[in-house]
This record gives sequence, structure tokens and C-alpha cells, in this order.
Amino acid sequence: MREVEEENRALRRQLNLAQGRAPAHRRGNHSKTYSMEEGTGDSENLRAGIVAGNSSECGQQPVVEKCETIHVAIVCAGYNASRDVVTLVKSVLFHRRNPLHFHLIADSIAEQILATLFQTWMVPAVRVDFYNADELKSEVSWIPNKHYSGIYGLMKLVLTKTLPANLERVIVLDTDITFATDIAELWAVFHKFKGQQVLGLVENQSDWYLGNLWKNHRPWPALGRGYNTGVILLLLDKLRKMKWEQMWRLTAERELMGMLSTSLADQDIFNAVIKQNPFLVYQLPCFWNVQLSDHTRSEQCYRDVSDLKVIHWNSPKKLRVKNKHVEFFRNLYLTFLEYDGNLLRRELFGCPSEADVNSENLQKQLSELDEDDLCYEFRRERFTVHRTHLYFLHYEYEPAADSTDVTLVAQLSMDRLQMLEAICKHWEGPISLALYLSDAEAQQFLRYAQGSEVLMSRHNVGYHIVYKEGQFYPVNLLRNVAMKHISTPYMFLSDIDFLPMYGLYEYLRKSVIQLDLANTKKAMIVPAFETLRYRLSFPKSKAELLSMLDMGTLFTFRYHVWTKGHAPTNFAKWRTATTPYRVEWEADFEPYVVVKRDCPEYDRRFVGFGWNKVAHIMELDVQEYEFIVLPNAYMIHMPHAPSFDITKFRSNKQYRICLKTLKEEFQQDMSRRYGFAALKYLTAENNS
Repeated sequence: MREVEEENRALRRQLNLAQGRAPAHRRGNHSKTYSMEEGTGDSENLRAGIVAGNSSECGQQPVVEKCETIHVAIVCAGYNASRDVVTLVKSVLFHRRNPLHFHLIADSIAEQILATLFQTWMVPAVRVDFYNADELKSEVSWIPNKHYSGIYGLMKLVLTKTLPANLERVIVLDTDITFATDIAELWAVFHKFKGQQVLGLVENQSDWYLGNLWKNHRPWPALGRGYNTGVILLLLDKLRKMKWEQMWRLTAERELMGMLSTSLADQDIFNAVIKQNPFLVYQLPCFWNVQLSDHTRSEQCYRDVSDLKVIHWNSPKKLRVKNKHVEFFRNLYLTFLEYDGNLLRRELFGCPSEADVNSENLQKQLSELDEDDLCYEFRRERFTVHRTHLYFLHYEYEPAADSTDVTLVAQLSMDRLQMLEAICKHWEGPISLALYLSDAEAQQFLRYAQGSEVLMSRHNVGYHIVYKEGQFYPVNLLRNVAMKHISTPYMFLSDIDFLPMYGLYEYLRKSVIQLDLANTKKAMIVPAFETLRYRLSFPKSKAELLSMLDMGTLFTFRYHVWTKGHAPTNFAKWRTATTPYRVEWEADFEPYVVVKRDCPEYDRRFVGFGWNKVAHIMELDVQEYEFIVLPNAYMIHMPHAPSFDITKFRSNKQYRICLKTLKEEFQQDMSRRYGFAALKYLTAENNS
């Protein structure tokens, strides 16, 4: 946090030096009160760049109470906008000192992503409500709109109808906003509205509405330069009394007779209304919406004010926009983009927060653990709630109509990223991946994926980011996240360092029919092999694989270090098998299987290395799944450096002791849940 604050201070110093600002414009210290930002209804003064200050703090009282809830509304639709919202929220949370209530007008995609994110983020004194954007489409679909935001860019017009009737005021933000100050300062500006002022807006910082950007440029009507709607203060109660709904609709209908469509979505209609009714607007100081569009005049804004409050990336080019000081702004944005969101889970001391059932249950579970237990950290990980961002990239897939579709499920961290392209080339079907990354690594992954033709050509890969927390790799939590978010009836439970044979996707779908998986409890086993060669001519058939096996280019998986893990597959029988065959469970068996999507989850107590798959296969067996080996399927493990967790397992005696303890506790749990059927696992463990 100190680093971020230092970067912010450096940014401001550089801007001050670059612009040679006169000291006469410095305002008094605003850190002790939120009532000192002077806006005006007099737009001429602001156009001249003059911002009134208050050099005396005598008699000043904070306008925003310590525990007053600040309401923020955001329209968000789709995968990309959901990522943008996270950066905006981080910047708000970083500076905030008040409880927050986010009102998110979201489509089904954004709601799924952001609901999961906020539930797993568990930030104190933050409430989130969702409003179905798709249900609002009919309210604005009659308005032709050329703006890249599409129909969702018009939905701020209907907030008076959408938001709760008892909500009096709200700050409305675009998703491409970054805060550089406490949002309470902006909330305080509501107290300066006078008379019939119901909209707080910053003047547009380009010449768009002056109509002189190119020949025959014909913008919508606006007052002077018009106003930008990236940041809006809405007095909802007064707007409702003024019949805002009727006001904007009549204006839009009239202007569309001549304009035919909007160019800047809701902003055009807001400006047309203000042109007719200038008394509605309270003009905010320009630092509340420093606009970085292509034709921006924003330099004239921050040259004359002592602080940057809100940065608005309102160009389709976003961070690639050309601006004299774009590096300063980009660095501020990247700070929050890569900032560890876990650090924002700080309490607001002195402010009572609403009871959160999930948080209370978590605290109860943790309190029951013995902190003096040498395996405390292992046990604690089982209850850790990891912040999760589903569908980090665009996802679009409709499962095959014949109900045989299979999703490949795997998990990975940053050091296995190079496997993604190869897997996509081997497996053409849908994939669900859980990635264990820090916030900064998530951005590296995003850049990597966006720079890959292979990955960008695939829309049937779901990337789910589980953010790092704690000292262990939560392998089974990751598997469960990836399993939970598939849309096909079957899943192939794989690992990221395996390459499936070419054509495995279609072969598995045929096997689903052949073995009647829909009506039976079966787990189809894909035999696993490995190579020690980093460069491998991948076998294109079973015959070619057997030849490589005989030559010593390939081996059965882990035959030299953990034979028991895959021995029950019976590779000797597989060599000559032409039809599927059944095998029995044996101790420590951990094959890679294809199962129905409703199979048991992995047990979260197993983290890092050891027993994470073994326990899952044991549970399948006790639930009477039949293990069927597929005769013409195979997968090959590619070599890589040892993981951090296997290194810990090998070098740390306490790690191995704790794993043994967890195994015993798991077996006891199995006995309690499944009774007599689970006794054989205790016997098998004692005999192994």
C-alpha cells in the first residue's frame, strides 16, 4: 500500500512539474473533511479552469458521516467489462473509509462472474446487489445506437426505474474509471446541489459536441461542450418527482427524428435533455472525470487543480490512447490492475457491518482448529476462501445435442502456462481450467493469452482464476472450481502436464455411447504414459505408442517412482486389448478418468503434493463406480521441473507426517459416511 501511495505522490509531482502550475491554485488540506471540494452551477468559471478553494478549515465539519453508506451504480455486461469492473472496484476500495453498496446492472454473464467474485472476496462493509440488465433491454432497445457499448450503453437512462424506490442518491460510474482518491469526497458533493439540480456531471473534455472535429460532423445538441456521463451524481428521489422517465423519452424521440441514432449512447440523450433544461445540472470540478479520449482537452483540467481524483479511459483504445501524460495515468491504472485484492479485505473499525453468514461460518470453523497443532496450516487451508474470477476470458460454447459431450478439466499455475497451446492442439473439445495466480500473474496470463493465435481462436476454453492465498497449492479446490463450471454431461479429469492423444475427444464421445455411461455408474480410464524427452514425436496411433514403449522412448506413467498409482490399469492387458475391460480398485490407485459431471468433488483437505487424486478415486469406488479401461485411448505426461510442493514433500519431514495424519482422518471420515463398505480401504492401507 505504501508503494502505491508513493507512486501516486510521484505521479502528482510529475504532473505538477510538467504543467508548471501556479501555487495560487493550491487548495487547503482536504484529507480531514469531504466538504471542501467546490463545484459550481456557473459553467463559465469552470471552463476558464478556475476552481474555488477554501484555505481555512475553521468551522468545517465532514459532510459524509463516518459510517454512512455510499451507493455506487455500474452497468456491466460481458467478460471484458467484468474484468474492468474489478480494477475500478479495487481503486475505490483502496481509498475508501466508508461502507459501500454496489448496485450492478449486469447481464447473466457479468452477474455470474461478479457474484462469485464478491462472495469469495468477502470484503467487510461491502454489499452488492444485482439487477437483470437483459430485462431492461426493452426499455431502450428502440433507440438506435452506434456506440461500441451497444444496448448496455443506454441503461443509465433507466436507473430511476431500476434501482430501489427508497434509494435517494447514487454515484453512477462507467467500468473504465479509476479512482485516485476516497469516493466519499465525491459523495459529499451531493450536499452542494441547490434548487432543481439533480445531475452532477463534469464538462466534456473534447470538442465533440462543438461539431468541429471533421467536415459535416453533426453531434447531438448539447450545452456548450456538453457533459460526459462516465461519472454521474444522480438525485434519484427528485428525478422521479420530475418525471425523468418521461422527460428523457420525449427528448430522445424528438431528436431521433433528425439524428436517426445516438453516437455516444446515453451521453447524447443526457446532453439533449440538459440543453433544454440547464437548471438540472450541477457542474462538477473537472478533476472528477479526467477524460483520456482521442481528442481530449483534459490537460487544461489537471494543469489547474492540485489533485487528480478520477481518471476515465473513455476511448475505444483504452490504455493505448495517445496523450502527453498517458504514462502517468497508465501507471496509476496498472497499480490497481495488479494490486493484491486480498489486501483490501480490511475492516472499517467503528462501523457495524451486516452479518455475513459465510464469514461467520468461516470464523467458527477456524476457531475450532488448534493453532498449536503442527498440522494447523494444512487444516486451515481446507477452510480458506480463495477469491475467484470465473471466465476471465470470453467463453462461448453450446454442448453437442447428442448428450455425449466431454469437457477436459485441469488446473495449473504460472509455471505450466506453456502447456496450454499444446493441449488446445491435441483436444478440440471444450476445456475448463482453474488457474492459481496472483493479481499480477493474472495480468501476465491475460497478455500471454491475447498474444496467442491458438488460444484466441478458441472460445470453448473456460479460464477461471483462483487467486493466491496461503502457503499451499490448493490443488483439489482448483479441480473443484474447474469441474463445477462445465456445461457438458461428462468430464475428462486430467492434469495440465498431460497431452491427450490426437482424436481423444471424439473417441471418448463414442465410448460414452458404447459403454452406456448415461445409464450406468462408470469411470472410463484413459491409460497414462510418460516421456523424459522434452522434444517428443507424439505417437499418432496405439501401434506407434507401443513401438516407442518397446524402444524406451515412452514408459508407463510413474513406473519408476510410484508403480502402485497406475498398476491396476493392467498395461500388459492393454497392449493387446481391443475392447474395454474392467479393473478393480487397489490401494493408491489414481488413474485419469472420464465421469459424469455429477460425480463427487475432490477432498479439499489434501493440498500440495500427495493423495489428492487417490482420495477421489477411493470415493468413486465406495460409491460403486465401475472402472473401465479404454483400449484405444492414451495420454502422455510431458517432462517439467519438479513442483515446489513435491520438493517440500521430499525435504520436509513434518509435511509427510501431516499428510499421513490427513490420510488417516480421511479414511475415518469415509468409514463414518459409508459404513461397512469403507472398511476395505483401512485393510488395504494396512496391507500396502
